[in-house]
Amino acid sequence: MSFEPPWQVLVLVANRLDPKTLAMASCVSKSWFLSMSSDCLWQPICSTHFPYLSSLHFSAGGGSTVPYRRLYTLGRMSSKRRLQKPPKPHLSLHHLIFTVDVHKGNSVILSTVKPLSEIDTDPGGVFRFDIGVCDVEFAVVDMLDGFRLTWNVVLEGYKGVFTMMDCESKGGPHQWFTEELPSPGCCSSAGAGSGMVAELMLGSRESVGRMVVEKVNVGMMSVLSWRYVSIDDALRYLQHFLVTSWV
Repeated sequence: MSFEPPWQVLVLVANRLDPKTLAMASCVSKSWFLSMSSDCLWQPICSTHFPYLSSLHFSAGGGSTVPYRRLYTLGRMSSKRRLQKPPKPHLSLHHLIFTVDVHKGNSVILSTVKPLSEIDTDPGGVFRFDIGVCDVEFAVVDMLDGFRLTWNVVLEGYKGVFTMMDCESKGGPHQWFTEELPSPGCCSSAGAGSGMVAELMLGSRESVGRMVVEKVNVGMMSVLSWRYVSIDDALRYLQHFLVTSWV
C-alpha cells in the first residue's frame, strides 16, 4: 500500500526544489504531477531563466494559457541546442575537386582541374585556396572585354557537381568575381540566398603589353561579416548539394 503526503506538504517541499528535481518529482504520480506543475511554482523559475518566454503565457488565444512549466521546458531545450557543437561534415577536402574555366565565346582562355588534396589549406582554417595554373597570356584588351567564368566543385568519382559560380566579367585589369550562393534548405523559396558568397580572383602579373594569369584564388565568404567561413562550415554547406547524390 503506497502512501502519499498531503498536497500541502508537497507544495511546501516543491517550493524548495530546483527545476530538474521538480520535473523528476512530477513523474512520481498524478497527484505529484499536479502539485509540481502548477504555474505558481514555475512562473518565477521561468521568469528568472527565460523572461522573454514568460510573456507568451497568455498568448495561446481563446482565453487559454501556456503553462509556465511548458515554457521553461522550451527555453531549456533551445538553450541546450545552442550550446551543441555542429556535427562534423561527412565530406572532407579529399573528396572534392575544383574546376575553373574561363572562356570567351567558343574560345577557352583558361581551364584547370585541381583535387583539393593537392592544394595547401589556409593556416587559419578558412575555406580559401590559391590554385596555381600554368601561365596563361592574353592581351590586356581582352581582359577589358567581357568573358565568362565558371567554378564547379566536383565530388570524387564524378558522383556529383555543384556550380559555385557562373558569371561574366565586368571588365577591368583586376578580375574579381563574387556571386551569392543559394540556400541549402530544401523548403526555402526559389532564389533565396544563403548569406554566403563565392569569391574568385584571377591573380595576374603584367608582362610586356600583356596580362599573365599565374593563379586562381577561390573561397567562400559571409555576406554579413564579409569574412571567410571555416573549412568545416563550407563542407557542411556543400554536402547539402553533393552528398544526396553520393551513395
